[in-house]
Amino acid sequence: MKKLIAFIALVFFIMTATNFTSCNNSSEPKADNTKDSVEKVVARGSYLANNVAGCMDCHSKRDFTKYSGPIIPGTEGGGGEVFDHNMLDAIPGTLYAKNITPDNETGIGTWTDDDILKAITQGINKKGDTLFPIMPYVNLNRMAKEDLLSIIAYLRTLKPIKNNVPARQLMIPISMAYPGPALQASVDNNIRPPESDRVKYGEYLITMADCATCHTQFVKGQMDFSKMYAGGNTFNLPTYKVNTANITPDSATGIGTWTEERFLNKFIPYREEKAYNFVVGKENTIMPLAFYAGMKDDDLKAIYAYLQTVKPISNKVEKYPE
Repeated sequence: MKKLIAFIALVFFIMTATNFTSCNNSSEPKADNTKDSVEKVVARGSYLANNVAGCMDCHSKRDFTKYSGPIIPGTEGGGGEVFDHNMLDAIPGTLYAKNITPDNETGIGTWTDDDILKAITQGINKKGDTLFPIMPYVNLNRMAKEDLLSIIAYLRTLKPIKNNVPARQLMIPISMAYPGPALQASVDNNIRPPESDRVKYGEYLITMADCATCHTQFVKGQMDFSKMYAGGNTFNLPTYKVNTANITPDSATGIGTWTEERFLNKFIPYREEKAYNFVVGKENTIMPLAFYAGMKDDDLKAIYAYLQTVKPISNKVEKYPE
């Protein structure tokens, strides 16, 4: 918690110093204060956790009888969602999303900021156990520290949920899956690209959102990096099967002919509950459209701009395989 407090204090100091320099002769009251600074940090964390990084998507219960599996109210951050080899071949066993609410007994209520930061960016929990990399800590390891601390600040505001999540059951030793060499030892020097650089900022957002994992095929449990973003990853849900889409700029099988407006319209309708709050059958999607729809238009545009720069790959995908 000390690092979070220091971070918030630094933000407040910079904002106060700026106000003093530019408005020294003004009689206008200062709008910024510590409370405002804390609220801004938490708001940024909420935005990232709910609409970009997918924290609440995985760590809450989702209702897949409805389109795109919206969160079941009251389960936010409580964990327990099951990920197994029946759902996705690349998962060697059965995993359960952890409880990330501030419950002291079954969640992260007793964890320090450093404990949470280590789990998010190094894949090592408070007990020293290694997390399976379905938790995208390799990607989060590239995030700016200020954004990571914002997420941590937000997690501490969640309603504590008492939910003792079962232990994982893997078919392989975790050492076979832990991507240690790919991890930076520290996130202190990570920089968030300026939003004005759409391509770089879009890359930053899409990495945080871990889009590549779902939109890339796996071969023998390993991501096929030669087909990044080309889709075709099959998810076997209890009531349906669905393949992920090719989102490379290939004109025939990807999104090469899509305009920016068409890309945005893939998400914007789901800002309204009526777009997903209905019972569906076999033609459903695992993609959390209601979550990503909450992204700002400019952020969606940045992701679109970045995707237009990736390698076009011809890969025709049948969305609903038999």
